[in-house]
Amino acid sequence: MRPRRPHRDLARGFTLIELLVVIAIIAVLMGILLPAVQKVREAAAKTQSQNNLKQIGLALHNYHDAHHRFPPGYAADTHSAAADPTSLDAPPGWGWGALILPFVEQDALYKQLRLDLPAWDAANAAAVKNAPKVFQNPAAPNASPTVQVTTDTGAALAEWGRSHYVVNNGQDESWGYTRHDLSGIAGTGPFYRNSKTRTADVTDGLSSTVFVGEHTTVSDKTWVGVHPAAASCPVDAARFPFTACDGPATLVMCHSGPAAHEPGVVHPPSFPTCHVCQMYGPWSAGGGNVLFGDGGVRFVPTRINLTTWAALSSMNMGDLPGEW
Repeated sequence: MRPRRPHRDLARGFTLIELLVVIAIIAVLMGILLPAVQKVREAAAKTQSQNNLKQIGLALHNYHDAHHRFPPGYAADTHSAAADPTSLDAPPGWGWGALILPFVEQDALYKQLRLDLPAWDAANAAAVKNAPKVFQNPAAPNASPTVQVTTDTGAALAEWGRSHYVVNNGQDESWGYTRHDLSGIAGTGPFYRNSKTRTADVTDGLSSTVFVGEHTTVSDKTWVGVHPAAASCPVDAARFPFTACDGPATLVMCHSGPAAHEPGVVHPPSFPTCHVCQMYGPWSAGGGNVLFGDGGVRFVPTRINLTTWAALSSMNMGDLPGEW
């Protein structure tokens, strides 16, 4: 009988060629799957932003039911000795976002605010750094939860929670007027300083009037309010060389134009080079989400007709936009 040979393991490792083939297959699969995953993430972020806007819209109407008017863009005692002589912005400065907190399931945070004191008072310093998710757009790139509120020269004033949503000031820019009462002169939109807009005031129709729009991180916006000495500046001045810092009101609101000092100039949403502090956007994927007064959320293309865009931004000018 012949002696048996010791058992040999017939398994062997990959050859270099086989390993390269496997790596190539994995690379191809990643090239196919990663864009698909990215599209799914973008779609989910878009849907979440739409849901945020719908929740904000419901909150605005619940506020209206409770107070018989929508919240002001922000509150200021323009007759106060502390009022800024140029803008008349003044304490307390609380914005629309702070005032609707009880209606967006943020009653606990609302109760932490000392609304009897200025928004920038030390007693409010901790609470105003919160960043409720309803004000955060998940599609916004690399956004910190807070913004540094500064003067136009960069002097620090406060640190407040960020918002990626701003209310509609209308066609004109109300922060360009030194007036105690802005209604009728610059208040062509539903929100401005000390606004008291009712549903009946929106004679162009709630479904035809922009209430809230998306604003990403090209300039800092906040849910908290307006500091009289503040400025809203582009976060990347080199990227937006034709954009100067704008007035304090642009911390919480935007407009479409034409402004009083720019007759005929309408700012298209998401214009990439200038006026980025006082308008919506910049948007990606061809447009952005906008909340209308009836609570509906619609996708507005960046190339919307500018006359139509201005009409959508006014609430009582009789300039109905028609189909778009």
